[in-house]
Amino acid sequence: MKVRLWHLIWGMITSEACVVSTADQIPAALCILNGVAHGLFERNVFRKDLTRTATKGDPVVAAPESTEPVTRWQQEGKDNGSQGKGSELAYEIGLLRDVASIAVQEALSILRSIRTPRNRLERFEKTSGFVGTSMYYAKEAFFFLFMNGPRTDDYLQTSSSERKLSKPLAEAVTLLEGAVKEQEPDALFLLAEMNFYGNYTHPRNFKEAFRKYSELASLNGNSSAQHMIGFMYATGIGGAVERDQAKALMYHTFSALGGSTKSQMTAAYRHHSGIGTPRNCNEAAYWYKQVADKAIAYARSGPPGGQSLQQKDSYRLADENGGVYGEGASVVSSGINANKAGPNSDSHAAIEDVLEYLDLMSRKGDLKATFSLGRLHYEGTRTTKRNLRTARAYFRIVARKYWAKDGKVLTEDDGIGRVASKAAGYLGRMSLRGEGMEQSFEKALIWFKRGLANGDALCQYQLGLMYLNGFGVRKDAKTASDYFKAAAEQDFTSAQTYLGRLFLDQGDISTAIRYFDLASRHGHIEAFYHLAEISNNGIGRERSCGVATAYYKLVAEKAESIHSDFAEANSAYKDGDLETALVDYMMAAEQGYESAQANVAYMLDEYQSILSLDALIPWRKRRTSLLRNTVLALIYWTRSAKQSNIDSMVKMGDYYLDGHGLVGGPDMEKAATCYQTAAETHQSAQALWNLGWIHENGMGVEQDFHLAKRFYDQALETNLEAYLPVKMALVKLRVRSFWNTVTRGKVNSIQPDPEPKDNPPFSFSDWLATFLNNNEDRHPYYHTDDDFADPGMPGTAADDYLDDIDESIIESLVILTLAAALAG
Repeated sequence: MKVRLWHLIWGMITSEACVVSTADQIPAALCILNGVAHGLFERNVFRKDLTRTATKGDPVVAAPESTEPVTRWQQEGKDNGSQGKGSELAYEIGLLRDVASIAVQEALSILRSIRTPRNRLERFEKTSGFVGTSMYYAKEAFFFLFMNGPRTDDYLQTSSSERKLSKPLAEAVTLLEGAVKEQEPDALFLLAEMNFYGNYTHPRNFKEAFRKYSELASLNGNSSAQHMIGFMYATGIGGAVERDQAKALMYHTFSALGGSTKSQMTAAYRHHSGIGTPRNCNEAAYWYKQVADKAIAYARSGPPGGQSLQQKDSYRLADENGGVYGEGASVVSSGINANKAGPNSDSHAAIEDVLEYLDLMSRKGDLKATFSLGRLHYEGTRTTKRNLRTARAYFRIVARKYWAKDGKVLTEDDGIGRVASKAAGYLGRMSLRGEGMEQSFEKALIWFKRGLANGDALCQYQLGLMYLNGFGVRKDAKTASDYFKAAAEQDFTSAQTYLGRLFLDQGDISTAIRYFDLASRHGHIEAFYHLAEISNNGIGRERSCGVATAYYKLVAEKAESIHSDFAEANSAYKDGDLETALVDYMMAAEQGYESAQANVAYMLDEYQSILSLDALIPWRKRRTSLLRNTVLALIYWTRSAKQSNIDSMVKMGDYYLDGHGLVGGPDMEKAATCYQTAAETHQSAQALWNLGWIHENGMGVEQDFHLAKRFYDQALETNLEAYLPVKMALVKLRVRSFWNTVTRGKVNSIQPDPEPKDNPPFSFSDWLATFLNNNEDRHPYYHTDDDFADPGMPGTAADDYLDDIDESIIESLVILTLAAALAG
């Protein structure tokens, strides 16, 4: 802080507080502080526009509304005899707090000037095309060759105390610590956030962050501080405190009562899953409803039609690479899901390629491609932002092919008319909501009526919305319901939801539920909400707490933007800031998001490969201490598995099998239970293969070669890509089974497949009846000349011994030969 000395002198000379202090013996330090503050304000040192920065965790600190004295005693500048020592003490405290508030504001202005250093090469991502791919691998090679050094014995992070703060950061911290001594809550919160998140290049210190949050929670019951304390007790992050699920729930409950949406989500999930407390459906429903009410209020806010809630950020990191076990081995990218892999899978094209192809087809006059381009730019994707101006341009191109400016139809082609009507629906929607253009109900009505001529469902729904709310037309619920019904018959979910609401208002519960059920098939948030309310209150049906909780949970999780940090976590992960990404994912995981739980477990998983590159390349960058926590990894694999993630269930079995994250070592029985549970879905070939392996080796189950073979066979039936590993396992299994049989071992060997039952004796009457009923069928004893081969041809008498060799043995020999060739 660059303050001229004469500023201080001027403030001390002109401050009335110093004049009063000589008579009333107010401490000299207080006089100096008051003089400093008065002088700084007189010279406008602190009069700055203080707004919230983009850095997460900054407290909102408002600038003082007035620089005038805040008490009448200060205003009069003298003691009229009615002021006692209590008034003097109150004045001192108020003055000190004013100075502390000024210090916080000055610290914020310093912190905002700090620029976080960023390596430009970190933003290089692998893209499609020759140039993009070449740049990506060039960056990787550069870091591998020149940006790595030999690994030291201590590869852990440097402790916070050893890292020296930059001069501006140290100055800001000094100001904040001074304000903390005067119990300034904003200073406490800002220091806690800086120590927890590492904002403004401040080193992370979770123990110090925990102390600051605790001080703040004790000071004024700050709900954000209580939420963070609950989170730290739940996870034990950074070793700041021992994990204590009961204390975590207690602090989250206090924070939830204070209105924290994040803690309300966390408390609901904990009661729903029984974490730190017995499962309590009513408590879970109550807290989920608090968040669901906020989610619906947010969804209904904004322009006509409400906010667009698209869950683009809550996705699994592992799915981007084909799943936890890789492409073809994970449930998400094998079997029935082989064509539903992530966007980075080989089965999907990059969005840039899709846009390029659609643009090419659009230039050739394909109106469907032009319309698709408009929709992609209007809705946006996870990797591309919305571009409303471009979307409007594409929609207008389509519309102009069918209508003239005056609305006259230019062609009788029904195909062009249907596509143009869809484009009209989007143009009308953009006019109605003021998206990419000035809001105009009149223009919206024109576009909707044009699209209505071809029965476009979006136009029907939007017209119903206009008549229901009186947007540019008279309010008419009857007309609105007619439009909603027409759109609902075309399976337009928003129209089905609004129609359900109208029937619900009229008391027709059964019809309302029917429309809500139809809309819920496509995941409409309001349909879920109304079904939750109906189930929770027992309207038209018996109350079902479990069903209500499930619906409330779906509603709450769809509004991820109001209480989760998925966007920041994804951005940090792409930037290589894995610690920040991990913390943000853990926040969402504690709120019950299955995708976040899977992401945390995936990031903490150190056993993704049998052969780790860390063992082969000594100087390869190692994980930080925060990213090496097998106990937490197992916890989040378990929570993800309980929410029906099959790959997580298999991974959970792997941890129990190898003893990762367990105090008492491996637990074979639990591993077998996990594999069996995952295998029951008949979707995980990995789980079936693992079951075959543990039965072959008697790990947690009774050793049984025949049952092991059955599971290996089922693994191959589930996923044909498992052909080589399954066949190699069967070769080894057959050898062991053969040896067990020869040595008369106690293990159940592979049994031959049951022979088909012989045909019963065929009497003459049976033969005659069969012949008369179906004279075209060949008799079981009837053979043609083709059934007998020439004795001199290969494959007959001279080669009969080949028939005695099991075909599977020949196949096994081929596989062994192939494996040997690959090894060589």
